[in-house]
Amino acid sequence: MGIVNLTADSFSGDGVGADVAKAIAHAELQRDAGADLLDLGAESTRPGAEPVAAADELARLLPVIQVVREWGLPISVDTSKPEVMRAAIDAGAALINDIAALRTPGALDVVASSEVGVCLMHMQGEPRTMQTQPEYGDVVHEVRAFLEGRVAACLAAGIARERLLVDPGFGFGKTVAHNYALLRELGALGGIGVPVLAGLSRKSMLGAVTGQPNGVARMPASVAAAVLAVERGAAIVRVHDVAATRDALAVLAAIQN
Repeated sequence: MGIVNLTADSFSGDGVGADVAKAIAHAELQRDAGADLLDLGAESTRPGAEPVAAADELARLLPVIQVVREWGLPISVDTSKPEVMRAAIDAGAALINDIAALRTPGALDVVASSEVGVCLMHMQGEPRTMQTQPEYGDVVHEVRAFLEGRVAACLAAGIARERLLVDPGFGFGKTVAHNYALLRELGALGGIGVPVLAGLSRKSMLGAVTGQPNGVARMPASVAAAVLAVERGAAIVRVHDVAATRDALAVLAAIQN
């Protein structure tokens, strides 16, 4: 999954804001590097991020979706707002990637009334405060239990299991130790019965162990983390550095096959 940030304040330094031409150019780079699907996000969810109005989110997203949908690659839209979900689905999105796991009032109904896929992510708290003091008794058990509950809610709403993905939410209300416990035990999420998406690319948990201070400098660690996630069962990795990650995963596949 190739990341296309339509925000001005992306933690990774690759946000293009409302510049549609730059967004399309970056999406082209991700496509040409070998992305299997593109994840468009128009609201930053980094720690401390402020909310963005739905109208602003849509003004950034829709012109890009209208171009990218012609390429034949599935489009994922990273949003928690039901009105943005509906407009994105109508414009051609194939997947809703929701950090709130369809808990926003109305979100579950929007997805249930469509045919798109949905990724349900775990987050403790909300972006502005989630990293203040995250606490768990057993982070792997609690994240799995939450995701199992959200899968059950989707099934009860009529969303077929085949449309569901889960994401443990690396960096979303977790300490460095919590993040590495989740990566180490990622296979435990396979028992939920739906594919797992892992988003580790360029995150601060990587900087914490490498000392690399910013997004691009964390690329080697991001590639290593993606390989480890796939080795532990992740079906999709959400990445900034598509070409390098594909090369590394090709080596993993050669060993496994």
